[in-house]
Amino acid sequence: MAVTAMDVYRLLPKTNCAKCGEASCMAFATKLSEKETDLELCTQLSANEADKLADVLAPAVREIMIGKGNKAMMVGGDEVLYRYELTYYNPTPLVIDISDDMDPAEFEERVKKIEGTEFERTGELLTLDAIALRNKSGDASKFKEAAEKLKSSKLALVLCSFDPEAMKAALESVGDERPLIYGATENNIEEMAALALDYNCPIALFVPNDLEKMKELSRILRTKGIKDIILDPGTFVNDGIGDTLDNFVMMRRLAVEERDDDFRFPILGVPAIAWLDNGEDDVNTAIKEATIAATLMDKYADMMIIHGTEIWELIPVLTLRQSVYTDPRKPQAVDPGLYEFGEVNEDSPVALTTNFALTYYTVEGDLKAGKANGYLLVLDTEGRAVDVSVAGSQFNGKAVADLIKETGIEDKVKARKMVIPALGHQ
Repeated sequence: MAVTAMDVYRLLPKTNCAKCGEASCMAFATKLSEKETDLELCTQLSANEADKLADVLAPAVREIMIGKGNKAMMVGGDEVLYRYELTYYNPTPLVIDISDDMDPAEFEERVKKIEGTEFERTGELLTLDAIALRNKSGDASKFKEAAEKLKSSKLALVLCSFDPEAMKAALESVGDERPLIYGATENNIEEMAALALDYNCPIALFVPNDLEKMKELSRILRTKGIKDIILDPGTFVNDGIGDTLDNFVMMRRLAVEERDDDFRFPILGVPAIAWLDNGEDDVNTAIKEATIAATLMDKYADMMIIHGTEIWELIPVLTLRQSVYTDPRKPQAVDPGLYEFGEVNEDSPVALTTNFALTYYTVEGDLKAGKANGYLLVLDTEGRAVDVSVAGSQFNGKAVADLIKETGIEDKVKARKMVIPALGHQ
């Protein structure tokens, strides 16, 4: 279970010195439990006390950084099984694969497409996060050459090869970029572990459908001093999807409920597997891949490798990710007030909506698409949609009248009529 403010407070000095910027130790404890401040701000703790509290505050699933600087992405960090208990942190990175045996022009074009994929939803720009370079050629020099090309990419990098020699060759070029080494198996764990330590890179452990062996190999990596591990229990499609989900759920339960140190790491899913046995046309395969990706994200996938790059495949996955990783305790809202669209004057129409983000951006999108000229009044409904705020009495005549007065819209237009949501009629 997630740590509570009282759990944290018990380990604080309780001096209420306010040096941390909070009025009391309880206020500081509350912010620590909500991940809204840093433990280092408390100057009254001894080193041992700080270490003990840091251990309590550590999430059930270790946070792991892949990449550096503006390429860095954080993976893991979840503390609960169910989103309504707290929230999920660090949205699942979506990684697109690319092969080292591609034609140079085709390789460059695919990189550009991956980097350029983006669309806006409810005021947030949704993008892809990393590139997974596959050693499909089986040639160490080609793998290294392709890795060198990706060093200038603006995205983080995952190196995919079970050959330690090929992995070493690629790391000689991009090891300073902190790529994810994918991956270690029962057959190469010693060599791959040595590379992870030499280059200080995170490593993925691939153990298909055998959690006992996963536990054994995870412990081997940890005893070698490797802390940044990502677990891949295998992604099985078609009739095997049930086993895949069972493994994902069991691993997350072991991490959160049992605090099993061998499983307290992010989980990697590989929906791209759908393309390896492509008995269907590309459209149906892409649909299958997107469906698998959505299913795994709902069942604790902290990171996923995908093959398809068509925007119609990626939009539902990116949209689901955005929804899953919003804080359920904090409604998505925009600032209330008066907004202008196009060229406005005293004859401009006035419309009304709520400050629920999805509602606002839908209305905004329609106004911009229609090149409308006019005013939009945004009512503070505490981030609730029209129907919900009507039922909860946040959307009412007095609130709207107060908003009209506060914004001074009466003095800006001659009209005394306003366009309101259909569900707002009472």
